[in-house]
Amino acid sequence: MMIKILDLPVPPFSAPDNPPVLAGANTTVFLPNGSRLEGKLEEFDGAKGSITLIENNGKSSRLTLIEIKALQLNEPLQWMQDTALDETNRASMKMPTDTQDFIITFKDRSVLRGKTYGSRVEKFGIHLFKQHTANQYLHQYIHIFIPKTAIESNLIGDQLGQILAKDQKVPPREIEAALIEQKENRGKQIGDFLISKKIISTEQLEQALKRQKSMPQLKLGEILISEALITEAQLQEALIDQKKSRRMPLGELLVQKKLVTREQIQQALARKLGIPFVNIQDFQVTPETIRVAPASLTFKHKVVPLYQYEGKIAVAIENPMDWEALDALKFHTNKYIEPVMATAEDINWALQFYYSSDDVLTSIDQLADQQVEDDNFLEENILNAKEDAEVSDNIVVKMINKIILDAYQKGVSDIHIEPYPGKQRTVVRFRKDGEMFKYHDFPHQYRSALTSRVKVMARLDISEKRKPQDGKINFKQFGPANIELRVATLPTSNDLEDVVMRILSSGRNLPISALGLETYNRDRLLEAISQPYGLFLVCGPTGSGKTTTLHSILGHLNDEQTKIWTAEDPVEITQAGLRQLQINPKVGLTFATAMRSFLRADPDIIMIGEMRDPEAASVCIEASLTGHLVLSTLHTNSAAESIIRLLDMGMDPFNFADALLGILSQRLARTLCPSCKKPYTPHDEELNHLAREYCAELVGFTASAEELQATANKKIAEWREKHKGKDGQISLFKPIGCPECNETGYRGRIGLHELLVATPEIKHLILERTLITEIQRTAIKHGLRTLKQDGIEKVLQGYTDFPQIRAVCIK
Repeated sequence: MMIKILDLPVPPFSAPDNPPVLAGANTTVFLPNGSRLEGKLEEFDGAKGSITLIENNGKSSRLTLIEIKALQLNEPLQWMQDTALDETNRASMKMPTDTQDFIITFKDRSVLRGKTYGSRVEKFGIHLFKQHTANQYLHQYIHIFIPKTAIESNLIGDQLGQILAKDQKVPPREIEAALIEQKENRGKQIGDFLISKKIISTEQLEQALKRQKSMPQLKLGEILISEALITEAQLQEALIDQKKSRRMPLGELLVQKKLVTREQIQQALARKLGIPFVNIQDFQVTPETIRVAPASLTFKHKVVPLYQYEGKIAVAIENPMDWEALDALKFHTNKYIEPVMATAEDINWALQFYYSSDDVLTSIDQLADQQVEDDNFLEENILNAKEDAEVSDNIVVKMINKIILDAYQKGVSDIHIEPYPGKQRTVVRFRKDGEMFKYHDFPHQYRSALTSRVKVMARLDISEKRKPQDGKINFKQFGPANIELRVATLPTSNDLEDVVMRILSSGRNLPISALGLETYNRDRLLEAISQPYGLFLVCGPTGSGKTTTLHSILGHLNDEQTKIWTAEDPVEITQAGLRQLQINPKVGLTFATAMRSFLRADPDIIMIGEMRDPEAASVCIEASLTGHLVLSTLHTNSAAESIIRLLDMGMDPFNFADALLGILSQRLARTLCPSCKKPYTPHDEELNHLAREYCAELVGFTASAEELQATANKKIAEWREKHKGKDGQISLFKPIGCPECNETGYRGRIGLHELLVATPEIKHLILERTLITEIQRTAIKHGLRTLKQDGIEKVLQGYTDFPQIRAVCIK
C-alpha cells in the first residue's frame, strides 16, 4: 500500500531528509462558530484551498480553508537542522533553535500566542511550528495552520513590538523614537527600522534618503549571499542564465527560480542599503508630481513618482535595482531618480488611483483656477447626458465613484456630502467606527453637480430640492465594486441639499461566536433561542448592530428542517435558506401585513426587522403564542425599558409575559487599535473606581458607601485572580495613535450586551406592571450583567478603555 504524504511545509532551515507529514495524522480543526472537529487529516490541498478530514465517527468531511479558524496536528513532529549550512552562513542566520514569539489575533477577538520555529506564509494562510520540546538533543514542534480569512492581525518576529513592513504603519513621532533607539543600540542596522516603519510623509522620506547616502554600495548578489538567502553557487548559476537573457533583471531571475521571494529581496535591500519603504496609500502625492511621467511609462515599468525635491524625483518601485526602469524615467524627466520601495499591491493601487483619475485632478485644478461662477454648469451637463459612455467620461462621475470606492476600502459606514453657501468649499466627511472625520473638500462649483449625480444613481427626483428623499444605489451598475448604498437627501438653508449615503453591510452573517458575547451571556442566549416558540427581542439605538445580531441568531438556527421568513427594511444581509421580504409601505406592505402573510406560509421562525407600531407588536406576540419563534428589534435603551415600552403600547401583559423568552440590549464601543495600544499597570485608585462603577448596579443606588466599597473590594480581588498577567498584576491598555487608526488610537468596534432572560419572577413582574427599576433589580439578582458591567469586563480584557464605555452606556 502506497504511503501518502501531506502537502505541508516544514520549518525553515530543515534538513533535506526531515521526515514529512504523513496522511492520517491526528488533527483538530477549529471552526469559526466555536466548535471543533477531531479526526485524521487525509489531504491538505494548498493549491485548491481545501482539506479532507476523516472524523473520529468515520465521516469524511471536505472543508475549504476559508471555512475553518485553525488546524492543528496534535502529535509532535521532529525538527532536524540542515547540516549543510556552513558556519559563516549559520552565524548570520536566525536558526530555528532561536525561536520567535508570535501573537495571532483572530477576527472573533480570540488570541493565540507562543513560540515558533520560524513560519511559512502561503497564499491561503500562515503555517506556524509551535515549540513543543526543546533541549540539547531534541527539537519538537506542533504544526498549526491559520487561514488568512480568520486573522485580524499577526505579530511574528524577534520582538512583539516589531511588525513586518506589510502590516505596520507608524506616525512621525515614532520615526524619531526609532532613530533614538537605534543610537542606543548600535548593533541594529537602520534597515531593520525601515522594514518595520513605513514612511508616510515627505519629511520622513527626505530624512531616510539622506541617511541612505551613508550606507555602503553593494551589488544585489552580494547582499543576498550576506543575508544567507542564496549561495555563491546559486548566484553564479543565475548570472550565467542572465547572460542568455540580458533583458531580465537578476532579482526577477532569482524569483522565477524560486530561490528567493520579492519580499525577501526588498527586506534585504532595506537592511543592507537603507532604501526606505513607503506606504503609498497614506503618502500625500501632488498632481504636479504625478504628471512628471505619463501613464504609459509608469504602467509599463510599475513605478509611481512620489516627491520632487532639490532637482530629484523620489520614485516608488518594487525592485529599486531595476536599472532599465530607472533609466527610462531619468531619460524622460531629465532628473536624478531616487528609488524607494513599496509593495506590488501598493504600486498597483497607486497606478489605478492616480492615473485613472488624472483627468479628474486636472479638471479640479483648472476649475479652481478659473473661478467659474456658473454653479449649474456641471449639473446641466449631467442632466442632459445619457447614461452611457458620455456620462461615464464625466469628471463628476469619476469623483463620486472615487469617493464611494475610497469609503468602501477604508471600512467606512456613512458618507456625508455637505455643501456650504457662497464660495465656501463643499466638504465630504466619512463616519467610521461611529466617529466622523474629514475626507476631502471640493471647490464650491461642484456642490450642485455632486448632489445631482448621487440623485441620478439613486433614481431620485433631481428637480425636487425642497423636501427629503430616500433611495438606494446598486453601485455595481456604475463602478467596479459590488456595493449597495442607502441614500438620503435633506434640504438645508440657502437652498442647498445635504446627501448622506450609508454603505450597507457585505451581506454575510457573522457567527454568534464573533459578536463579542461573553461566555455567560452566549450560553443563556443559545438556551433562550433553542425554544420551539416564543418572542426574543434585540434592542438598542440606531447603528448598534441589532440586525447583525438577529442574522447571527438566524444563521445558528438555519437548517434544512426549518422554514424561516424575514421582513426587513431594507434587506441588508442575505442567507441561503431564508425567505426574505423587502418592506414597501408605498404599496401597503408593512411589517404588520407581512407578519399576517407569513402566518399563512407555514413558518417555523419569523424575523421582523422592527416593531414600529402597536399593530406589528401585537401580531408578533400572537404569532409567538401559536407555535412560532419570533425575533424582532426595538429602539429602546435597556432590556428592562423594552418591557415597559411594549406595555405602554397597549400589549396585553398576560400574553406578553407568556410569550417573552428574553431581551438582548446592546451597544457598540470603539476598540483600541491593536497596532498601537499600550499596556500599563493601573493604580489602585483607578481599579477602585472601575470596581465601584461595576458594583453600583449590583448593590443598588440606595446602598451605603460602606456597603458599596465592601462589594468593590471583593470584585477587585476577583479581578486580580481572573485577569492577572505573568507578573501577577492586572494590565489595562490606553490609546496611542498610528496611521492604521487615523491617529485616533481606536480601530473597530466591539459589542456590549445586556441579556434579560424571562424567568418566572420577571414574568410575574410583567403581569403586575411593575416599575422599570424593580424589573432591573430582579433581573440583576438572577444573573443579568448590565451594559456597563459587560463593558468594564472588556476593558479588563484589553479590548477597549473606560471612556469608550461611558460614552455609549447609560450614565
